[in-house]
Amino acid sequence: MRLYTRNQIVIVALAAALLGVLGAVGLGYLRPGAASRDSARMDAELGGPGSSVVRADEEYPRPLPSTIPGDTGAPTAATVADGASAYTQDERENIDVYDRLNSGVVNITTEVVAINWFLEPVPQAGGTGSGSIIDARGYVLTNYHVVEGAYKVYVNLADGSRFEASVVGSDPENDLTVIKFTPPARQRLTVIPYGDSSGLKVGQKVLAIGNPFGLERTLTRGIVSGLGRPVQQDKTTIIQDMIQTDASINPGNSGGPLLNARGELIGVNTMIYSPSGGSVGVGFAVPVNTAKRVVPELIRNGKVQRGWIDAEYVQIFAPLIDYMREQGSPLPVDTGLIVSSIKKGSNADRAGLRGGATPVRYYQSVFNVGGDIIVSVDGRPVASVADLYTALEDNKPGQTVRVEYYRGSKLMKTDVVLSERQSES
Repeated sequence: MRLYTRNQIVIVALAAALLGVLGAVGLGYLRPGAASRDSARMDAELGGPGSSVVRADEEYPRPLPSTIPGDTGAPTAATVADGASAYTQDERENIDVYDRLNSGVVNITTEVVAINWFLEPVPQAGGTGSGSIIDARGYVLTNYHVVEGAYKVYVNLADGSRFEASVVGSDPENDLTVIKFTPPARQRLTVIPYGDSSGLKVGQKVLAIGNPFGLERTLTRGIVSGLGRPVQQDKTTIIQDMIQTDASINPGNSGGPLLNARGELIGVNTMIYSPSGGSVGVGFAVPVNTAKRVVPELIRNGKVQRGWIDAEYVQIFAPLIDYMREQGSPLPVDTGLIVSSIKKGSNADRAGLRGGATPVRYYQSVFNVGGDIIVSVDGRPVASVADLYTALEDNKPGQTVRVEYYRGSKLMKTDVVLSERQSES
């Protein structure tokens, strides 16, 4: 039996006491099956005994604790086999549409001619917009206002290539234009297919691809917020049946496609309502069925031929109503178009319509009163010149339309064979 001196016994006792203190502060020197209160608290905070603690300089040797019950944090076999399983069905639809069709959206830039201080014409950068490739030969559908007044038009493709394009035909009344560029013979273009806007429903998901603020091929998502919206462009033109959407549309999106979940073109993004100048979730698109109706004619004729009733008109307004009442000849209606004058031999004359005979001055305007008052054309109510344009928007020269009008207090009807509307430009 080994004997220890008193000094040795004291040293051994001190060493044992020191080891006990170290064990109590939890530095890891624990006997099997034992645990200190501090280490138990740490285990609880990290998800229980055996949880991994990863330092910044480690390469994640074990999965981090999952916040989802039953999830080990490791990728599943399905995730490894198919990366798409990491996305929801809605996300996969969005990704698929964008992957298939974003290269079918072009960035359109223009040059315009300005006059410098020396009254010399100087080309300078114009506006920018978007467009949809609708034909593999290089036809692109966009808005008229994107290329209006342009000296040169350029199309920029997804691969970075740039081509000069020409304007094939324009329809300012629907704010639509077809332009064309010539791609290389070996280059295959992505064509965005037409859809059908007649069956759209409020709440339906829509996707917009465009170039807002020059950020090429940006995808935004929203729903159909409203249908059949009439939006007035100017004093004489109202675009009918526009699609309202909350998909974010900003300057540069004009002319780009509004798509359904299948990737079909259902509208041409045209304008936004914005008190601030930025997107507030109220955007409008020309329905694709309008585009399908006018695009073949734009490619064939360069314009849309529309019918017209040859006459001069005055829209009824409040001071005129008061004036006619004071003259003892009150108007039979409060809204409508007064026929101011008609040329002899015109289609309106042949249909039996009559113009006014009493000249009236209103500020700088002079017109005749006492003529027929048109209240309906082709089954559409007419209260303004813009309504007349709208009523005849889809009628061709040579077609016959029914016109309802008041002569005095009597409501009458006549059929008018339309002539061709002359361009105001």
